[in-house]
Amino acid sequence: MNEDFLHYVWKFQKYVSDNLTTHLGETLQILSTGGHNYNAGPDFLIAKIRIGSQVWIGNVEIHLSSSQWYQHGHEEDPNYDNVILHVVWDHDTEVYRKNGEAIPVLELRERVYPQLLNNYNKLLKSKDRWIPCEPDFGSVEEILMKNWMDRLFFERLEAKAAIIEKELEYSANHWDKVFFKMLCKSFGLKVNGDSFLSLAQSLDYDVVRKCSEAPVTLEALFMGQLKMLDDDKYCRYFEQLQETYIYLKVKYKLTNEGVVSPEFFRLRPPNFPTIRLSQLASLLSAHPDLFSKLMDSDSLEGMRSFFSVSATHYWDTHYNFEVTSSTRKKSLSPRFIDLLLINTVIPMKYCYAKYYGKDISEALITWASTIKAEKNTIVKKYRSLRDMEDNALQSQALLQLKNNYCDFYKCMHCEVGNTLLKKH
Repeated sequence: MNEDFLHYVWKFQKYVSDNLTTHLGETLQILSTGGHNYNAGPDFLIAKIRIGSQVWIGNVEIHLSSSQWYQHGHEEDPNYDNVILHVVWDHDTEVYRKNGEAIPVLELRERVYPQLLNNYNKLLKSKDRWIPCEPDFGSVEEILMKNWMDRLFFERLEAKAAIIEKELEYSANHWDKVFFKMLCKSFGLKVNGDSFLSLAQSLDYDVVRKCSEAPVTLEALFMGQLKMLDDDKYCRYFEQLQETYIYLKVKYKLTNEGVVSPEFFRLRPPNFPTIRLSQLASLLSAHPDLFSKLMDSDSLEGMRSFFSVSATHYWDTHYNFEVTSSTRKKSLSPRFIDLLLINTVIPMKYCYAKYYGKDISEALITWASTIKAEKNTIVKKYRSLRDMEDNALQSQALLQLKNNYCDFYKCMHCEVGNTLLKKH
């Protein structure tokens, strides 16, 4: 039993409401449960109840037992002075207002529907499952699942937007600079995301713009800042990059103190930082105004076209310095481009539109529904439990579901969990 379950029971009045009384035997009528408060303070705000003939408007606090009022120190907190009803599973002690009056209590132990309690226990007590509702996940109606996936997609988008908005605040709304940071992190993927982000944070964006006339110059800047040019190698191209970086470092008074060096371990060669940094340099050299172009584009294919770039020619026959490989153009793959759209471009477009008071929700849904789903173990496992559409909207929603609901057993806040609780 946890308080989330009691919040659910109270919010949706999933209890026997006939002949309600307080713990003191006074008649009780719930006129409004109040608004669910997810911040500090009482659990439900501005509720409306009738006790006897008196109507009360105020807050409701919910606990498993009455004694938790004191365990949580509410008697010392003025935020709880306006609590008009204490809803508990087990009433084990009296709780008093500062004037000495007992706060009315509604005890739910004998009032919750047995089937609801059984469904709750079935859902929450299976700790060995991948997700709590694993056996029943596929039984939820398609229309409910679709609506829930849409909401989860925007929830995840809002979380990404919050990070972008914080960066905008730090940079005095320098959109290009923030976009560069987000783009760098995405190019680094999971393994080198933090490393590539530290690269972006170490540079004044004006320096990046000034170096964008030639991809090799940007490549030298990026690799030098990430300490990838510190050693000596018997390679003319390496020496060229090294010489360029030394010049840039003096000219722009660069420092790479605190920059996190990238990893090569556990990466497939196409994801080596050498290749990704060269591709990033080629992209920003080909499109110095990439952010503006993407924000102005309403076409998914148009946005994709800007990313049709390759690493510089040296990398056609290399993945590392000195070591020669078979000839292959190191272009950004369609799947990698889609990852950039999902993780960087779409969140930036969402923030940009929001900043200027525009609603592009329909376009976002269309784009995300058109892009192929990411391939990862979470999406794969959910799709083994039920048939789901193979697009980025679904995969982003499923990542949000797993990481923010299922892993924390927040079934009371999940539409799937709510539906399964109501089963007869």
